[in-house]
Amino acid sequence: MAKQKILVTGGAGFIGSHLVRLLVNKYPDYQIVNLDALTYAGNLANLTDIEQKDNYTFVKGDIVDADFLDQLFAEQNFDGVIHLAAESHVDRSITDPMSFIKTNIIGTVNLLNAARKSWGDFEGKRFYHVSTDEVYGTLGETGLFTEETSYDPRSPYSASKASSDHLVRAYHHTYGMPIVISNCSNNYGPFQFPEKLLPLFINNIKHNKALPVYGDGKYTRDWLWVEDHATAIDVIYHEGKNGDTYNIGGHNEWKNIDIINLMIKIVDEQLGRPEGTSQKLITYVKDRAGHDRRYAIDATKVKDELGWMPSLQMEEGLTRTVKWYLENSEWMDNVTSGNYQQYYEQMYADRV
Repeated sequence: MAKQKILVTGGAGFIGSHLVRLLVNKYPDYQIVNLDALTYAGNLANLTDIEQKDNYTFVKGDIVDADFLDQLFAEQNFDGVIHLAAESHVDRSITDPMSFIKTNIIGTVNLLNAARKSWGDFEGKRFYHVSTDEVYGTLGETGLFTEETSYDPRSPYSASKASSDHLVRAYHHTYGMPIVISNCSNNYGPFQFPEKLLPLFINNIKHNKALPVYGDGKYTRDWLWVEDHATAIDVIYHEGKNGDTYNIGGHNEWKNIDIINLMIKIVDEQLGRPEGTSQKLITYVKDRAGHDRRYAIDATKVKDELGWMPSLQMEEGLTRTVKWYLENSEWMDNVTSGNYQQYYEQMYADRV
């Protein structure tokens, strides 16, 4: 594999940290530059095991700052960009849509512009944009999202990601920029910020706090082990067809309430509690505005064309996840303080 210098944006976040770790360890001849603004979900403690590696560099910066990006690209001469930096929590997008517009749309355009200025004829370059299945809208009881599914975003978050997807494709068609895009289902695993369902509920079960379940709890999602997502990104970046889109999913659909019940069982078991002890913590709350009923990804294309498949299903992956959060209580304690506590009260206090 030829030497490359790759910029990973959002590389201190949940998915990004797993990807950066994989790239740094798998490709010792590459130079991996991790750009992150270190907002509430960016955490350098996610990467302590590689921070001293010779082929790893961290840069603090915001993709909304176009001048900063232009200077960074001019100095570093990147061969590729893997763009994960994004505001990603739907609830936050409902209360503060403008921050999603700034980061997910304007930030993406800033990156595209910086890359275009720096790269010239694009020979040997690649811009990889990481997106979400939420851009497709919602499904009924049957059917799957494919790469040909029409976009139908329902929240400020998904609308901002849909906009960024279209802009990346526009730069490909207008300027000839070599791009690939992937749209992925829900990720889970270590280092996820505890506003998301699984780490939030694991922590709440541990501390005997309420488990706020939206609506009837029967919203359905496809779940993917985060390290499988990182592996898929690696394969698509290196082998994906220029200009193409790839859906990444776990073929692993679960209703929220079923995951919650399984999680309760595993956490109680790990903590030595009698089975069913924490069932009483389930608390149904007012539903989220614009809540999509079901997402499900058809990941046939990435399997058939690039040979990627998920390695874990939910039972094994959730057990690993629970064990990690219970064994890393200091990490959890550090991220569930200060502003996050205020956010939690803002989001859930009036719903219980």
